[in-house]
Amino acid sequence: MRKIVHIDMDAFYASVEQRDDPALRGRPVVVAWRGARSVVCAASYEARQFGVRSAMPALRAERLCPDAVFVPPDFTRYRTASKQVREILLRHTDLVEPLSLDEAYLDVTAPKSGLSSGTAVAQAIRAEIFATTRLTASAGIAPNKFLAKIASDWKKPDGLFVIRPHEVEGFLAPLPVARIPGVGKVMDAKLQALGIRTCADLRARDVRELEQRFGRYGRRLAELSLGIDERAVTPDQPVQSISAEDTLAHDLPLAELEPLIRALAAKTWSQSRNSARVGRTVVLKLKTADFHILTRSHTPSTPPASENEFVEIAASLRARVDLPARTRYRLVGVGLSNFRDAGEIETQAELFR
Repeated sequence: MRKIVHIDMDAFYASVEQRDDPALRGRPVVVAWRGARSVVCAASYEARQFGVRSAMPALRAERLCPDAVFVPPDFTRYRTASKQVREILLRHTDLVEPLSLDEAYLDVTAPKSGLSSGTAVAQAIRAEIFATTRLTASAGIAPNKFLAKIASDWKKPDGLFVIRPHEVEGFLAPLPVARIPGVGKVMDAKLQALGIRTCADLRARDVRELEQRFGRYGRRLAELSLGIDERAVTPDQPVQSISAEDTLAHDLPLAELEPLIRALAAKTWSQSRNSARVGRTVVLKLKTADFHILTRSHTPSTPPASENEFVEIAASLRARVDLPARTRYRLVGVGLSNFRDAGEIETQAELFR
C-alpha cells in the first residue's frame, strides 16, 4: 500500500507577491499584465472572494473586483521559491514528481526522514516550507495520486487532509463528479444528463456504457469512482515535454482564445526553465466542445530563445487551425516538446554552420 502526498502551494504567485510586499497583504491581488490581451496568472484568496480566477481575462477580473491590485508576474522570483520548496521535499524522499512550479506528488511509503506516517511527513514538510519561504502549502495524503490530489484541495488554504485506505469507499461515494480531475463543465453537464452526479452514481453504471459514450475516459471514470489509480510517482525522468492547459468555464471560439494561449505559453516557458534540456517544438492543443482534440506544432530552425519568442510562436499557431469559425473550444493547452540535451543542440548547430 503506497503512501502518497500531494503538496500544493496556496495561491502561489500571488502569495509570493504578498510576502515580498507587505502593502499587498490582506488586499485582493491579481497577478496579470493589464490590457485586453492579458489573462489572470493567479489571484490571492482575497481576490477569489470576488470570483476572480486564474485563466480569466484580466478585463473581466477588473470588472469583478475594481479594487484589485494588479501585479505583473515575476517568474524569476517564483522559480526561486519553487526551488526552495523542491529542496525541502527531497529531504524526505527521492520520489518527488513535480507537476508545476507550485505542486508535486511524493511517494513517502519509505521516507528518508524516518517519520512513522504519511501524515507526519506532510506536517513536517508544511512546517519546513513556511519556516524557509514564509509561504503556506496545503497537503493531501492518500493511497494514490488521484485521492491525494483531491485531498490537498479539501481544506485549502494552509490545510491538511488525510484519506486512509479504509475510508476511500465512503469518502468517494457522495463526492460530486465535478471534483474528479478532468471533469470540466461540459463533461459534468454530459454526466448530469445521464443522471450521474456523484461517484456512487458512476459506480452504478455499466462500465461498457461509459466506454461507449466517452471512450477510454469512460473506463477511467469508472476506475476513479472506486478509488483505483495505479500510477506511480515518477521522479527525475528525462524531460520529453512540458505543457500547461486549462479547461474553460464556457466554450469559446478560436478568435477569443489568444489571451489564454499567451498566458499558458508564459507558464509553460517558466516551467521549462527548470530543465537543463532544451525544447525545440512549440505545440498548441485544442479540444472542441464535442471532445475532438487537435494539435498544431512548429519546430523553428533554432530552439526558442526567449519567453517572448515562444509566446509569439504559440499564438501564431492559431492561424493553422482550419475548423469552421463557429467551432467552440472547451480546452486549450500550450506545450514545448522535442527536448534535447544542450550539448546535442550545440553539436547540431555546428554541423550546419
